[in-house]
Amino acid sequence: MTETARISAVVPVYRGERSLPELVERLAAVLSASAAEYEIILVNDGSPDNSWQVIEQLAARWPAVRGIRLMRNYGQHNATLCGVRAARFELIVTLDDDLQHPPEEIPLLLARLREGWDVVYGVPQRRPHSWWRNMFSVFIKRTLSAVMGINSLRDIGAFRLFRASLRHAFESYQNPNVILDVLLSWGTARFAAVTVREDPRSEGASNYNFMRLFRVAMTVLTAYSTRPLRAASLLGFAFTLFGVGVFVYVLFVYFFQGSIPGFPFLASLISLFSGMQLFALGIIGEYLSRVFDRSMDRPTYVVGEETER
Repeated sequence: MTETARISAVVPVYRGERSLPELVERLAAVLSASAAEYEIILVNDGSPDNSWQVIEQLAARWPAVRGIRLMRNYGQHNATLCGVRAARFELIVTLDDDLQHPPEEIPLLLARLREGWDVVYGVPQRRPHSWWRNMFSVFIKRTLSAVMGINSLRDIGAFRLFRASLRHAFESYQNPNVILDVLLSWGTARFAAVTVREDPRSEGASNYNFMRLFRVAMTVLTAYSTRPLRAASLLGFAFTLFGVGVFVYVLFVYFFQGSIPGFPFLASLISLFSGMQLFALGIIGEYLSRVFDRSMDRPTYVVGEETER
């Protein structure tokens, strides 16, 4: 890659009407100095505010800005994938619309990519969220790196730069459950990270609450990996061995002491085994829900309209 690479910036937009003008201005300043040619793709992910009207205004003002409006809210990764597929240039950078990912840090990602990597993540120096979200995020990222088969990569996020040629690995992917980072891992194992600054949100609060983070975790675990099923099988085997051990213990007590423990012992065993069975059934149910989604042939996203180029 040369110093004059062409770059497509992809921004999924949700409740971003106030931050978009500043974001586009800062992106234009950075990309005009870092790339021979650039474009900024703003994907409106069913935002309930006036984000689309702002995008149309920005596209009319900035020739490099392209707007895509999705028919409804499909999710951050789905909207990002839409923009990635629409990108025209050989390098793609993705970032959020809330100005937490400073566009001025993009040259750091570019410098790292020039060392021979295919995907570079911008990792914040300090996590700006609450302790419980930071803990949950760390869990999701560690799980995601394990699913991707890149255990050395510990920090994964929405601020990323990668080569557009990786799209060939998932060009036919059609599923409502999208984790872009896993799709990128289908095309390469050359991932790297660089420390960047992360600013506070310019407006409002994060759209990710506990339940949304939990759904992301379940998607990571059950949509792209069979490890939970294997874990359920191992758990079932372990409890089978435990059950055999309990049976031997009961026989031992019966023959050598003449009595066996009563109701508390029996109730605890029933609760233990019932909990294990429900846990295993829950995992199987998650996989069945993914099969159900695929059988319905639901689209990854549906484009409503685009701004004129």
